[in-house]
Amino acid sequence: MGTEETPEPEKKSEPHPEREAGPERGPADRRPMPPESPRTPTGEAGAGAEHRGSDGESDEVRQSGAKPANGAASGASADDGNPSEPLTGRQRLVAGLWPPRLTRAQLIVALLLFILGLGLAIQVRSTSDSSALRGARQEDLVRILDELDNRSQRLTDEQRRLEGQKTELENSSDQAEEARKQTVEKEAQLGVLAGTVATQGPGINLTIDDPHHSVEADKLLDTIQELRAAGAEAIQVNGVRVVANTYFSDLRGGVEVDGKRVTQPYRFKVIGKPEDLQPALNIPGGVVQTLEKEQAKVSVTREEKIIVDALREAKRPDYARSSSQ
Repeated sequence: MGTEETPEPEKKSEPHPEREAGPERGPADRRPMPPESPRTPTGEAGAGAEHRGSDGESDEVRQSGAKPANGAASGASADDGNPSEPLTGRQRLVAGLWPPRLTRAQLIVALLLFILGLGLAIQVRSTSDSSALRGARQEDLVRILDELDNRSQRLTDEQRRLEGQKTELENSSDQAEEARKQTVEKEAQLGVLAGTVATQGPGINLTIDDPHHSVEADKLLDTIQELRAAGAEAIQVNGVRVVANTYFSDLRGGVEVDGKRVTQPYRFKVIGKPEDLQPALNIPGGVVQTLEKEQAKVSVTREEKIIVDALREAKRPDYARSSSQ
C-alpha cells in the first residue's frame, strides 16, 4: 500500500544558544523541540524507509500500510496455491439436471406419455367398476338382463295405456262421461298408492328372521327401495302400510315404522309381478345376500293372491293444492 508523499518541511536556522542574546531562561522556561517530520520516501526508497523508521509516526505508517499489503499478498498466494477442488458425482448430477434444458421434442414426448397414462387410468377404472358383474354366474347375468327387459316392458305398456286414454278422449262422442270414468279409475289407482284403500293381487311374501337382532332399519329400507325398483305396487310390513312418506328408525330390540314398533320376524306382503320381484331380491350382492351376511334367515315365496289390507288415513295437505283448480 503506497504512502502519500509529504513535502519536506523547510528547516529554519536556529540561533546557537551561546550567540542568542537576551535574558537567561531557566529550565522551566525552556520548551522541548518538536520532533523532526520524517521524510516520506517514494518508490523503493519509501519501502526501505518504512522498514527503517525508528520514531512512532513511521511505526504507525509501517503498521497501517504494510500489514494490508502483506494480507493481500498472502490472499493472492493462497488463491494461486490452492486450485479448485474436483466436483463430486452428486454435484455433477445436480449441475446436469438443473437448470433443465428441454427441447421441443422432449416436451412433445412428455405430453404423449401423459395422455397415454391418463387413458390407461381411465381404462383400469372402468374395468374395476364392472368387476362385480364380471365375477357373476351365467344364471345371475341372465336374471339381471330379464329384470331390465321387464322394467323396459312395463314402461312401454304404461306409455301405450296413456296414449290409449288420450285417443279415447279425443274420439269419444261424450267426452264428459269418458273423462269422469277415467277420473274414477285414476282415483282408485292413487288410493292404492296412498294406502287409503285395500288391494289384492299376485306378488310375494318376504320373511326376515333376525334372532341376533343384527338387522337394522337401514337394511329394511334398502329392501323397500329394491322392491319398488322391481315394480312393487303395494307393500305391507307387519301390519303397517308402506307409502311414499314411510320412514324407518332403530329401536332397542326392534324397528319403528311410521311411529309403530315392529319386531322380528319381519313379514313383507308385496303386490307386483312375481317374476320381477323375486329375482330382484336374489341378484348377486342384493338384498338376500346382504341380510344373510348379517346372520339373518330370508325366505321368498311367490303367491297368486296377496292381500294388503293395512290402511293409512288420508290427510289433507296443508299447503299443496291441485294446479287444475
